[in-house]
Amino acid sequence: MNDNRQVITEALSWLEGGHSVVLATVVSTWGSSPRPRGSRLVVDEDGRFIGSVSGGCVEGEVLLAAEEIMETDTPRILEFGVSDEKAISVGLACGGTIRIFVQKLKDPEQFKNILERMSSGRSTALATSLISGKRCEIDGIDGLSELELSESTNKLILDAAAANKEGVIETPQGEFFIELWHPPLRLAIIGAVHIAQALAVIASTAGYEVTVIDPRGAFATSQRFSSVELITDWPDKALESFELNERSALVALTHDPKIDDPALLASLHSQAFYIGALGSLRTAEKRKDRFRALGIKDEVLSRINGPVGLKIGAVTPGEIAISIMAEMTAVLHSAVLSPR
Repeated sequence: MNDNRQVITEALSWLEGGHSVVLATVVSTWGSSPRPRGSRLVVDEDGRFIGSVSGGCVEGEVLLAAEEIMETDTPRILEFGVSDEKAISVGLACGGTIRIFVQKLKDPEQFKNILERMSSGRSTALATSLISGKRCEIDGIDGLSELELSESTNKLILDAAAANKEGVIETPQGEFFIELWHPPLRLAIIGAVHIAQALAVIASTAGYEVTVIDPRGAFATSQRFSSVELITDWPDKALESFELNERSALVALTHDPKIDDPALLASLHSQAFYIGALGSLRTAEKRKDRFRALGIKDEVLSRINGPVGLKIGAVTPGEIAISIMAEMTAVLHSAVLSPR
């Protein structure tokens, strides 16, 4: 499960159990900050916490602040930078700066709505005042009405959301943290083979919802794949309901054109951000010839990453799975790969 989904889900269960909960959110980072913007930690009155805002560097300071906020109900911004003695003492001496907004969590319905939208495949934009801690979903002017904002502040927030701009923005009414909550990333693995077993585990750890598709019942068993969705239909049929979109990736691993080709053809007509296929350069060229014969242009065929995975000398199923996950991650984040 995505880190933030897990953190917020746990926080909501604590609130429903009658606990007081403080929420800490990374709102700004510079340099080599250990956790990205939007990372969260929640803590209850007993000191129980889940999540991370720094990978362990500043959590102690955040927990101390949470104790105070539990009593005062007054939001605070904590800032740690390389020039601060405190930053060095808590482990941020490597060049990073981080701002963390800490507040008491009192609006569970908003987060429940966001989680429901994510589960149904919809994205949500959220604006949080870094003065009051009030937040609301950004859904036109009406969506911001509960914050009682000026026309100029409304416009700045709406423009940022429309441009998919995440982070802290300055407004006449103070700073606001704008963030986008997207549906979970999804991975369709074609072929319940050994590499798929390793890739399913790695992708799940990276926050993907994994589905393994293989019409061969002897391969696609719950004993071999215990924690992912299994579909034993032929890929072209299975993908009709999978709905490959811009948050989806597909990797074909069977080496069997009867199974791989229908899946790859379906993905080429989708918005999937990543398409990969196992096999040698010779296998990839034969595949291109088959697809060209079907009238598919080379610019479309270039969407297929094949041979799949980064060239890291991978040999074992686990190593190959790592190379695939690395390439998927690079494509997802539009990373430019270069030697150090």
